[in-house]
Amino acid sequence: MSHVKLLTDKVMKGGQVTKAEALYLYEQLLSELCESADRIRQRFCGNSFDICTIMNGKSGSCPEDCKFCAQSAHNHADVSQYPLLPAEEILAKAKANREQGVLRYSIVTSGKRLSDTEVDQMCEVIRKIKKEVGISVCVSFGLLNERQFRELKEAGATRAHNNLETSRRRFSSVCTTHTFDDKVQAIRAAQAAGLSVCSGGIMGLGETVEDRIDMALSLRKLGIQSVPVNMLNPIPGTPFESNEKLTEEDMRRIVAVYRFILPAASIRLAGGRGLLHDKGRGCFTSGANAAISGDMLTTAGITAKTDMKLINELGYEAKLCNE
Repeated sequence: MSHVKLLTDKVMKGGQVTKAEALYLYEQLLSELCESADRIRQRFCGNSFDICTIMNGKSGSCPEDCKFCAQSAHNHADVSQYPLLPAEEILAKAKANREQGVLRYSIVTSGKRLSDTEVDQMCEVIRKIKKEVGISVCVSFGLLNERQFRELKEAGATRAHNNLETSRRRFSSVCTTHTFDDKVQAIRAAQAAGLSVCSGGIMGLGETVEDRIDMALSLRKLGIQSVPVNMLNPIPGTPFESNEKLTEEDMRRIVAVYRFILPAASIRLAGGRGLLHDKGRGCFTSGANAAISGDMLTTAGITAKTDMKLINELGYEAKLCNE
């Protein structure tokens, strides 16, 4: 029996792969690695596929200096800038997504964190969405505290999103205006408030394989069960505009190893998926079982209709996972 099969059996029986084992897996034959990851996915997640959409509820003028982001005021990307959108517009987009079969809707805002006044405004919006639409609501409002997260949960939100972005070691090379520990603190605050948490990162920031694996191990330690795997879309005007784009094989290898590390998680293809020739199909047979559909925050995405067709072809069923 090959060592990959031995590690597959270890995970299937409830064991955890070590960092050294994950590094070993990353270098193995792609076909065997991906087939094994898909077996683990089937064992722990069945045919469930968690599909969500996001909308940019507040755009641009962000004081943070994240080097990948078009919305940072430190960068020089051509991006729309506007304050919190009116409640009616956010509500209308929630209704449109629900009509397409999407079960989870995430409101994302630029900036380090929303103010208390803005949180109050969003609570009112969430109450309207829950009353009039019924779709599950995720919030991505930055580095909030436990009280603010609790207010959002009481309003009807079920999940908070906050990406680690990269490994602890690599983080200061990506952002200097907040820290990896600030991210962890916000995640734990959301969990303490009773929200599930969606957290992952971006591949292609100049990180090493070890960085990618270290981030996954951090997510495992935090108990994260919804993990967005973004592929950097190098945007002109950002410091990473010249970064080399990852390949389909790169992404398949990443999600496969993540499946070994996080066997029961919703591993979610997110930003950059549209750059892949197959739009993520190969990743969805290599351990990934979730996606962000529709447009991203500042770039075009893949329509929910197209994604629904794809997941049906692959034998998946759209469900809310790890609520």
